[in-house]
Amino acid sequence: MNTYAPCPECGGTTAQKVRFTWWGGVLGPKILTHVKCPRCGKAYNGKSGKENTSGIVLYTVALAFVVLGLVVVMFAALAALMTATR
Repeated sequence: MNTYAPCPECGGTTAQKVRFTWWGGVLGPKILTHVKCPRCGKAYNGKSGKENTSGIVLYTVALAFVVLGLVVVMFAALAALMTATR
């Protein structure tokens, strides 16, 4: 059984892993060790016991850049393909 930092809200020690979130899907909570206290409902970083807000923002921005980069590469490849087939 994993032991996580106590809840910063109520001091509870029975935090459970969060498996899916709207901001990180399945991967984000694993990367940030995102846990939730069943006693008070507070979600936080299970390693440090602190808020995950800055980590969530950083993860979301990094993911947005990766997706934007892929879209740019796809459009550049499409443009090259269209030019080559004229």
